[in-house]
Formats: sequence, structure tokens, C-alpha cells
Amino acid sequence: MIVHPQNPVASVGRAFLADLYLKRATRWDDGELARPIDQRADSAARRVFSESVLKRSVAAVKRYWQQRIFSGRDLPPPELDGDEAVVSYVASHRGAIGYVSGNAKLDKTKLVAVR
Repeated sequence: MIVHPQNPVASVGRAFLADLYLKRATRWDDGELARPIDQRADSAARRVFSESVLKRSVAAVKRYWQQRIFSGRDLPPPELDGDEAVVSYVASHRGAIGYVSGNAKLDKTKLVAVR
């Protein structure tokens, strides 16, 4: 997981991370608006993230968001095309958080541990 370099967190719990990505939580502990970013549904990084953090398949997460959209409750995190786009977005937005593959260049972002 990567965040903007000014984000004070060094690690984030899996439960809080899931809450951010399912938008049950919308702010960081310091009050900053959280801006979770997804990768495309067909990316390997998205599959690994969905299964290990959200404990759901990518298809199940898409169904969750279809229900939320249909009921007018919320919109899913934006989807970006790959590691480079996620790194660029996170580096440009203070409250952003994203996941990338293990070989991504983390320019101007901060790596955070998941506990």
C-alpha cells in the first residue's frame, strides 16, 4: 500500500483498509479526506488486494458497488490503469491511498505496512 508522503501513517490495519475501500470510513485519523484508488478489475494487483484485504473476489466487490450505486448510496473508488497511474495519483493527492504490484516504482509516495 502506498500513500502521499505527507500522510502521517506508517501502517494501517486490514479492517480499516477494507472500510476505506468499501467507503464505510471516509477520513484518516487526522481528519484528512481519504481517497482510495483501485486498479482495473482485470489486474493481478486488484485480485490480490480484493482477496487478501477485502476478503472478497473482485466480482463480489463489483456486486457490492452495483447495489450501493443502485440504491443511491455511494460510488466506488476510481479505477486507474496500472501501477504508474496509481503512483502518480497518490503522489498528487494528500489523502490518497493505493495498492501496487511488488515491482512498482514508488516515486514521491510512501510505502505503508498492512497489519
